[in-house]
Amino acid sequence: MGNTESVAVQKRLARFRPEERPMIEGVFDKLQVGAAGSSGKTLTLEMLQSSMGSLAPDSMVRRVYQCMCGIDPEHAAPRAPEKTSTPPASGVGREQLLIFLADTLRGTAEERAPLVMAMSKRAAGVTTVSCEQVAEFLQDLVSAAVQILVHRGRLQGWQPERMGDCSLGVKLLAEHLCSELKPSDQGVCDVSCLEDWIFRVSQVSLYLEMLVAEGLNVSLSGRPAPTLLPPCRETPWKDLRCLLDLPTLMFLAPQLPDSYSAPWRLVFSTRLHGESFTRMMAGLMKRGPTLLLLKDTKGHIFGGFASHAWEVKPQFQGDSRCFLFTVFPTLRVYTATGYNQHFMYLNQNQQTMPNGLGMGGQHGYFGLWLDNDFGRGHSRARPKCTTYGSPQLSGEEDFTLDSVEVWAVGKPPEPEEGEEGGGKKSILDVDPEVQAMMEMAGKTLHSQGLREPEEDQD
Repeated sequence: MGNTESVAVQKRLARFRPEERPMIEGVFDKLQVGAAGSSGKTLTLEMLQSSMGSLAPDSMVRRVYQCMCGIDPEHAAPRAPEKTSTPPASGVGREQLLIFLADTLRGTAEERAPLVMAMSKRAAGVTTVSCEQVAEFLQDLVSAAVQILVHRGRLQGWQPERMGDCSLGVKLLAEHLCSELKPSDQGVCDVSCLEDWIFRVSQVSLYLEMLVAEGLNVSLSGRPAPTLLPPCRETPWKDLRCLLDLPTLMFLAPQLPDSYSAPWRLVFSTRLHGESFTRMMAGLMKRGPTLLLLKDTKGHIFGGFASHAWEVKPQFQGDSRCFLFTVFPTLRVYTATGYNQHFMYLNQNQQTMPNGLGMGGQHGYFGLWLDNDFGRGHSRARPKCTTYGSPQLSGEEDFTLDSVEVWAVGKPPEPEEGEEGGGKKSILDVDPEVQAMMEMAGKTLHSQGLREPEEDQD
């Protein structure tokens, strides 16, 4: 070690703190411990599978091995096409592993791009990859990130068995990440294209770092493992079949403002509370920021993020932090365009104003609208919603509702002045629908100032 290493390797090791270098340099030896037929000079595919196999699909482990084998220690990058061949039977050398670790864990987009190219391509000697090949690599990478969350017990209170199809979510998240590529006119990506993409799309590096650190058991000081999922609390899982899946959560959580890190709490679900607009309003109001998730009878899943607690009033509300999104058939988010301030709208029992819930656009022409009779809604965008720049979110412009979920995702509002934590439950707490109906009827809630309704426990 030390001076016997190439200049390129020594420069790579200099990126790590002095206390981290022994760990990085020791990975090679740790991978060989207990390996049958180990020569002590190279790593085999079987050694890598033994270390990473429970945390990543086998196809992803093979991609990593193929990439390591192609690294030229003299140039600290995958070999030039004319020198590239199928992975040698002799395996991965110590310096190849060190360069791979340095570039995946502490590298730049310029240094990671050739590695992603090597992990994406199907054949040796090529200098470009198709978007389809990158998407296949991404599916393996996202699958590995999900497996790590599950196997390491980092689910943050979520229960995948009571949620949506994770394998479908993996494909949709991979497609979303791949949609950010800017291929050539021929539809292919070279190293510079991948470099630009990795620089702009931070999830690629995040998932790759996670795979390498977890799969090769590298724990760097000051670099806690990313959680990827928001915490979830107070959710009655035994009665729920959630519209969300883990990859969708990995997509949606980073879209929220940085300050919204409170546990997600399910405050309304048609599966639990029935098809009641009044009950949904009771779940929405006085909950702080919320995420509204809808599924129509055509199978499209979509929704919106409300940055403020909803209020019943004939004016628009909210701010530019609100956004609309789709989950199926594609994962996309649509943020405020600045054209107008029609972010959120909630009204009921009005003769001259629309009654229902809307986000974006204008009266009668919302980007997302749910009628107060609860069964119907619309998503009108010809061609785009003015407020969010979103296309039609639903399967049909005028849709029929299948199910709804509302998640409170921010810090709950502070209790109003005069509220206390104790005392007997009011009828308003026992039945939130009564509270909502009284509010909409203009009745004064004399006991409302005493306390907030208690959350149901698991």
